Amino acid sequence: MVDARPEVLAIIPARGGSKGIPRKNIKPFAGHPLIAYSIAAGVQAESVTRVIVSTDDEEIAAVAREYGAEVPFLRPAELAQDQTLDLPVFQHALRWLEEQEGYRPEVVVQLRPTSPVRPPHLVDEAVRILLEHPEADSVRGVVPAGQNPHKMWRIDPQTGVMKNLLDVPGVEEPYNAPRQILPPVYWQTGHIDAIRPRVIHAGSMSGKVILPVMVDPAYTVDIDTPKDWARSEWLVWYSDLEIVYPGRRRRPLPQRVDLVVLDFDGVMTDNRVWVNEEGREMVAANRSDSLGLGYLRREGVKVVVLSTETNPVVAARCRKLDLPVYQGVADKAAALPGILQEMGVSPENTIYVGNDSNDIPCFPLVACALVVEDAQTAARRAADIILTRKGGHGAVREVCDILLQRMGKFA
Repeated sequence: MVDARPEVLAIIPARGGSKGIPRKNIKPFAGHPLIAYSIAAGVQAESVTRVIVSTDDEEIAAVAREYGAEVPFLRPAELAQDQTLDLPVFQHALRWLEEQEGYRPEVVVQLRPTSPVRPPHLVDEAVRILLEHPEADSVRGVVPAGQNPHKMWRIDPQTGVMKNLLDVPGVEEPYNAPRQILPPVYWQTGHIDAIRPRVIHAGSMSGKVILPVMVDPAYTVDIDTPKDWARSEWLVWYSDLEIVYPGRRRRPLPQRVDLVVLDFDGVMTDNRVWVNEEGREMVAANRSDSLGLGYLRREGVKVVVLSTETNPVVAARCRKLDLPVYQGVADKAAALPGILQEMGVSPENTIYVGNDSNDIPCFPLVACALVVEDAQTAARRAADIILTRKGGHGAVREVCDILLQRMGKFA
């Protein structure tokens, strides 16, 4: 049976030389490389028939293929400079595909890696709007503008006198007018552009007839600085926004947490060990954990340590913190249900904090799985939330603070 769907090509531009955040496109973002979110938006869209990444970088290409995108060519270096515009990049991609494969899409979708927080169905909605309006050259994602330009000013460099930026027919002084009577204005986002290929071939990324697809302002993030990165990750980890996510769907923290299960090595410690000539071991922990755990227990949240380690240092540290401990447990996942039953806690109100591959089988047995910032790669990808602090360097205290803040308590 012939597929009657229009041929819709998603192109993700991702050069290797980002300056503000080095290696930005493949830097881990909320558990996956940043570019994986844009690839997922294309792969999961019902209307998109093909997803390619245009890059000059072999490592980015390998990551892109891992997450389901094609990389049929490497972009020429002259099209991967700091000042390179989108237009020649897209013209190159379309020309290469036509010359090498005879491939000609009906719609081109641009998915920028720097706008990873997308609502589901946004791509399909943009494509639908374009296809239903033959007169349109493109569709662009927009949100209501946070600042109204009718209340903005220019300052004459010679006289220093201010002049309003924009006039409004029928409104004598728009800068003094209430917002409600001013024309609504919109800000373009980087989430989505759907474009007819003829427009790109003719030398534009938008054409003249541009239609909007509205985006909830809550999704509006554009990652250019480390602060942008932190805010965007927070939206993925802790907000209730439904977003396009690569791989398994992330689970949020449960509304009520009754029990926190902590791994020991690599979570309560930094995973290093000091051994003296007699074979005695010592580990490094973080003093701030004690205060945070104390606050948490006073709010009625139970905490338990579950460890495969047999060394007495585990029990000694837990005695110091007044924590129950199960150590020398070879199969944590087999032991965990019994521990929950013993403590009278439901899995739906339990969270697990780990750092390594032997913690992963425990993740589906609880409501939400967290890992420390320096967790092993497989654990990071399997987790629901990645903490900002490393094991032994405040990760446990971070968990305590997150839970206390959600309860309206500020430790």
